[in-house]
Amino acid sequence: MKAFFARVKEMVGVIQEKDPAIRSNIEVLLYPSFWAVINHRIAHCLYKKKRFFFARLISQISRGLTGIEIHPGATIGKRFFIDHGMGIVIGETAEIGDDVMLYHGVTLGGTGKEKHKRHPTVGNNVMIGAGSIVLGPVTIGSNTKIGAGSVVTQDIPANVTAVGSPVRIVRKDGMRIPPTAPEELTGHKKRRAI
Repeated sequence: MKAFFARVKEMVGVIQEKDPAIRSNIEVLLYPSFWAVINHRIAHCLYKKKRFFFARLISQISRGLTGIEIHPGATIGKRFFIDHGMGIVIGETAEIGDDVMLYHGVTLGGTGKEKHKRHPTVGNNVMIGAGSIVLGPVTIGSNTKIGAGSVVTQDIPANVTAVGSPVRIVRKDGMRIPPTAPEELTGHKKRRAI
């Protein structure tokens, strides 16, 4: 229980740090992201104990209250932050690292009905802009920024900025580069779009 309250305190600090509109600890209680993440942590704990119905019940109630849908099977790291969270969807096999920030309307979705890994893996210190769609078992490398409205269906390397639909890499290691397809930097073949 002590660890849970330490994590809640950490969440309050993250929200205050990343959202300049929050002026006090008590305002954080009105923040949908705060409740969505707390509810997810509880639902995920139940999910790992194979209490699937109760895990889904909590996640669905949370979705109704916050507008943020996080499947209880999704794995989320520390200091996760959602800014203006309405319309967020995070699928069952998604894995999210530490210090990740999502804006409203982001989808971390699947591309099929298979039972294996079908949702994205997001590295540490990643920012995904509003309205972006990341589909399939792709990997977003650490320290990466995905621009608003981007569509990602292939792996994105670490330390880049990627934008557009189809997504193109426009910065690598902080330096501007000509728009480049991700497979040219990762060596991975482009995944077929749905």
